Amino acid sequence: MPWNESTKMDEKLKFVSRYLDGEKITTLCQEFGISRVTGHKIIDRYKDSGLEAFTDRSRRPFRQANRLPFQVEQLIVNLKKEFPTWGAPKLRDRIHTHYPELALPAKSTVHAVLDRHGLVKKKRMRRHPKLTGTNLSDLKEPNALWCVDYKGEFMFGNKRYCYPLTVTDYASRFLICCEGLESTREAQAFTVFEQLFKEYGLPGSIRSDNGVPFACANALYGLSSLSVWWLRLGIGIERIKPGNPQQNGRHERMHLTLKQATTKPPAKTMLQQQDKFEDFIHEYNYERPHQALEMKKPAQLYVPSTRKYEGLPDVSYPFHDKTVTVTNCGRICLDGKKIHFSTVFAGHDVGLRQVEDDVWLVSFMDYDMAYFDMESSRVQALENPFGPKVLGM
Repeated sequence: MPWNESTKMDEKLKFVSRYLDGEKITTLCQEFGISRVTGHKIIDRYKDSGLEAFTDRSRRPFRQANRLPFQVEQLIVNLKKEFPTWGAPKLRDRIHTHYPELALPAKSTVHAVLDRHGLVKKKRMRRHPKLTGTNLSDLKEPNALWCVDYKGEFMFGNKRYCYPLTVTDYASRFLICCEGLESTREAQAFTVFEQLFKEYGLPGSIRSDNGVPFACANALYGLSSLSVWWLRLGIGIERIKPGNPQQNGRHERMHLTLKQATTKPPAKTMLQQQDKFEDFIHEYNYERPHQALEMKKPAQLYVPSTRKYEGLPDVSYPFHDKTVTVTNCGRICLDGKKIHFSTVFAGHDVGLRQVEDDVWLVSFMDYDMAYFDMESSRVQALENPFGPKVLGM
């Protein structure tokens, strides 16, 4: 088939395009080598979310703190190349002098542009504490806790790799998702979870390991953009202790069954492999009794969450002095000062409260995260609110 070397996204788009052109779904499924169940699932996702269902969810910040017209951004880049030793203040002055007709960007905005284009000399990053995991709950209600992981990658017949992203409900063992992806990149995980939240509602908490994209060892408290998004949605985070996969034991046990049933041998293409995953999901949830469930089937115990996904809720800080939006490059800009906070909060609002002269507290939602002082711009993290002393929300 001419699509064997294309990605799964390309195959899905071609499948939908030909269906919209009037071709019969039965004929298309036969040609693509997939079942009608998988074919109808692709069409249903397109009807629900359009092309966004098949593309990486946009990773632009939720709010653009430093948005500039393209021409102005390009001017800043060109000036930096002309004057490579100049920083943001000198470049801004040059714009003011030679281009008076342009709206003058802030120094922090000029710096953010330079940072986005790799034109800022990076300072040595401060080492962050090793990730240690959090307390783990043992919740008995469906959707109180979801477990998530990637089943180890494997190769198709066409020499491409597959990284299955799996999600289960802890209490009922219901297999919510097994989605074959081309990588573990954060953008692809966003797309999958957004679709799951639309279809099944929001869980109370999500348990993961400490790997990408669920955590980031070099970020504040090991948070990633994905886990910050979960927190904004009111989803608590649980992390197993590094090197202890048994703490997510029932999910790992499902992985063994999944591997035996769907990867020996693997399919030839990503879509055909997804077809095998869909068959396994149906069997695992609706046909296979589980001894741990007293020989009941997961589908007999699982019901979708009553917490509907309606996008990001507003966040406010009525007891703080200021609310600021973290810039694209992870900075807090306050009274002409730029304080590097964390890029995983880019586009999110944080609350600032002055606690002493030139000393400010930074809060995200209900979590007090760090202090910084205006004189040195140094950020001092507080005790990890997501560490082993604190359960997920």
